[in-house]
Amino acid sequence: MNKIYRILVKIFIVTIITIATMNSYAGVGVNANGVPPVAASNYNPGVIPPYAKAHGKTYGDWGAEWWKWALSVPFDQSPITDTTGQYGSQNQKGSVWFLAGSFGTTEERWITIPAGKSIFFPLVNVWNDYPCPDPTFQPAPGQTMEDFLTLGVAPYIDPWVTESDNTLSAKVDGVELKNLLNYRGISKLTKFIADPSQIAMDPCITGEEQVAVSDGFWIMLVPLTPGKHTIEFSAFAKEKPWPFDLNVTYHVTIKK
Repeated sequence: MNKIYRILVKIFIVTIITIATMNSYAGVGVNANGVPPVAASNYNPGVIPPYAKAHGKTYGDWGAEWWKWALSVPFDQSPITDTTGQYGSQNQKGSVWFLAGSFGTTEERWITIPAGKSIFFPLVNVWNDYPCPDPTFQPAPGQTMEDFLTLGVAPYIDPWVTESDNTLSAKVDGVELKNLLNYRGISKLTKFIADPSQIAMDPCITGEEQVAVSDGFWIMLVPLTPGKHTIEFSAFAKEKPWPFDLNVTYHVTIKK
């Protein structure tokens, strides 16, 4: 196989993977780029649009799946507190690979991801779970559990919409993504089981089946080409909901 033929084969494979992934989310009334005309100004090439279903799930659904993944490992091996990327491959499965943020710190991580995986990560996100030790943490009479948890989590994400000092940013291979406030995803009521040691992060964790709602701003990338890539993202809040300054850089190797 000569060099030119090998290059053409690689390009063909990557193209097929990308087309298959972009076809795995639903949309109607799209333009030639696969983007609804009303949302064309919000389009980021290589990013699955926030109104779409990716691999059968909405951004909000994937947010809940991300939390299930992040809470499934022992706290001392958490991908959120990981300083190198050494724990980033734990419990990864399926067509989507998760990257983690941090608890408001600056982190640089290195990770290898199999080819053909979409990549999903939070810019800033919160998880509101039930039950909790506080006996007053209960829905009001007539209020559903989903509404109770959704209303409770929103004030921790809303400030990125309402406060001018709060910012979000993301870059893939040096290319800045735009209109990130359009990438908010809120989940439905979701069942989960966390590793009991995660109580160190969340006092509501029981280690048994619980329910929760996730809210946040997220990015879902279509599969990257084999080779080396850089993913950078940040979230800053001056005061509300609290002082917060997250900066995460991933050095990603996509394995053929």
